[in-house]
Amino acid sequence: MKFTEFSLHESLLQGIEDAGYVDCTPVQEQVLKSSLEGRDLYVQSQTGTGKTAAYLTSVIQELLMRGEAAGKKALIMVPTRELAVQVQEEAQKLAKFTSLKCASFYGGVGYDKQVASLKKGVDIMIGTPGRVIDLNHGNQMDLSSVAFLVIDEADRMFDMGFYPDLRTLIKVLPSSEQRQTMLFSATLNSYVKNLAWEYTRNPAEITIAAENITVDEIAQELFHVSSDDKMKLLLGIISREKPESLIVFCNTKKSCEIVAKRLRMNGFESEFIIGDLPQKKRLAIMDKFKAGAIKCLVATDVAARGIDVNDLAMVINYDLPNEAENYVHRIGRTARAGKSGKAFTFCSEQDVYSLPPIERYIEKPIPSCVADESMFVQDKSAGVYIKLDSYHEDYNDKSEFGRRRAAEYNRKNGSSDRRRSSKKGRGRYSSRNEEAKKEYKRDRRVYIDEDKLATMSTEERMKVYKEKYASLASSSSNKHKYSSKKQSIAKKNSSMQKNASGKKSYSSKPAESKKSPQKKSVLARIKSFFGKK
Repeated sequence: MKFTEFSLHESLLQGIEDAGYVDCTPVQEQVLKSSLEGRDLYVQSQTGTGKTAAYLTSVIQELLMRGEAAGKKALIMVPTRELAVQVQEEAQKLAKFTSLKCASFYGGVGYDKQVASLKKGVDIMIGTPGRVIDLNHGNQMDLSSVAFLVIDEADRMFDMGFYPDLRTLIKVLPSSEQRQTMLFSATLNSYVKNLAWEYTRNPAEITIAAENITVDEIAQELFHVSSDDKMKLLLGIISREKPESLIVFCNTKKSCEIVAKRLRMNGFESEFIIGDLPQKKRLAIMDKFKAGAIKCLVATDVAARGIDVNDLAMVINYDLPNEAENYVHRIGRTARAGKSGKAFTFCSEQDVYSLPPIERYIEKPIPSCVADESMFVQDKSAGVYIKLDSYHEDYNDKSEFGRRRAAEYNRKNGSSDRRRSSKKGRGRYSSRNEEAKKEYKRDRRVYIDEDKLATMSTEERMKVYKEKYASLASSSSNKHKYSSKKQSIAKKNSSMQKNASGKKSYSSKPAESKKSPQKKSVLARIKSFFGKK
């Protein structure tokens, strides 16, 4: 079915034609049939099937027909910042010949530009849950006029912990009777279904099997190779195939960075995307990759969520994914909207247990082959130390990113434990660290330079002496107060002693003088001493 067969607005049809869309994909056809009737729906569809264009076409059509004059708006929620930017670019293409304004709102960047765009007026708002909540709480984003709600990649949102944020946002929006809700997910798990049943009105369910979307349209090859020969085989495949664009998937952030830097050492321009990268750097890398300045991108499953690159030639699974669904997500990025692609997978001795679940999930074995010796290319990075920027850079950075990275480094490397072990105890003020206590005991006495003291006047020297012996005088006075108080208590107790009959007890010792010897001055005591002699 073609887009022109639907009763769409003329300006929207111009944008669809300008974007190069002619025939509808299966998910686009089913979504448009139900959504243009005003029905809520939740759709199970894999990325790369054209679902973004499907819900954007529906939203733009409804805004042009009945929402623009009434001041209605659309809110599209996505899990990642990269996906928010890509949806905004797609919306701007389709709404190119309309008066509708689109903007994206996500974290990792400043608020000023996003707040300024809201003040100018935005009809289609695309954002991540965290930033949208912040703007709404700050009374900078008005959600009371939202008539269309789209939740894209709902399963990924739940995996990333956005489920409470989504519930908070939906409660702020108008009721389900006053808005149209569309929910898209690659898998319909219990969380997605509960969200759909709770916040939609009699939704239409559209299900497209994930395996039939991409697997049959991709030329897959599996190579059994040792971990030590992975890089040689990767270099050989890139040299033989010479792809215009390539994504290499790894399971960890550390391996992503190592693979990307080793490819650079061998003359292949490559970059890596991991979750710890600052937002500006991530967007800059994606722009270069889409423009063709970078041919190879190394990424993890989490960082690659939402990456939509047209005409991606090849995908290489450097590490076999731990989850079977991620295999379909990975290779599906090279077969967008019915196009064909290539996917190569490396299976080492560490990945043998992950292969059977994947083949059961796609319901077919992955064609395997043995690599020839000619496919292994000499690795110039073999034996070279790879410095990891994401673990060893910017520890003096005072930004939030730098502090978070430094804290993560200290936790992983135990620097605090090393400082603790250098002391002979368990800490600076630990009860088991008596020597450390002595070492850290502060000397509060005033230091006197003898050479300077000789050149001082009498008044200056007296001032220095007072400062030096002030602490000693205060401590001695405290001791004197304590001893005098103790003696007065003892005297009072002795005078109050009585026998059993109630009479005072008399001592044979003569009564002492009431005058306390402590009250005599030092000079008087010296005179009395020499007078006795």
